[in-house]
Amino acid sequence: MAQKTSVVTPERFSKGFTYADWFAQIKVNKDRFQEWYDKCQVKKEDAEALRKLVASRNGPTKVLAIAEDWCPDVIRGLPVMVRIAEASGLELKVFPRDLNLDIMSEFLNRGEFQSIPTFVFYTADHKYLGHWIERPALANKEIPEINAAIDRELAGKSDEEKRPERRKRTDSRWPVWQQESVKEILDLLSKSTR
Repeated sequence: MAQKTSVVTPERFSKGFTYADWFAQIKVNKDRFQEWYDKCQVKKEDAEALRKLVASRNGPTKVLAIAEDWCPDVIRGLPVMVRIAEASGLELKVFPRDLNLDIMSEFLNRGEFQSIPTFVFYTADHKYLGHWIERPALANKEIPEINAAIDRELAGKSDEEKRPERRKRTDSRWPVWQQESVKEILDLLSKSTR
């Protein structure tokens, strides 16, 4: 839960990167970010629901993303938020986690982990509405199942040898998990603006 006095003031929020500026300065994985951006679409009905929330009194108008260009969950997850922002009119600002640890500390996963991406939503007058961390619940459920299956099937192989199969199988599930991310974020915002 966000602290009562946040380190994210309106002034600090305004100093975050736009996605285009953040993307222009990243050092690795540009092609993978673009690939996942191209693969992600927000369904028409979800886009309409998001636009209604943004237009509502006390609805979300701003989203802060905590991210790093080397993180697989960010590579696949940040493009989802970019698409959500484009579809809804949310103002998106990206903050590199490792340069903004005070922000990250405010939004730790389970109060302990610096999980990214983390998306923090605010109203026009900068009232905190809620935050979403890392990946959808369905991905958190399925990833251990995928890993266990690979460990059984490739018993005796090193983690390095298993890595391509893990990536192949999780990447094949990400289109589904991207849509789950949209649903979870829509649900979070719907509940926070009631």
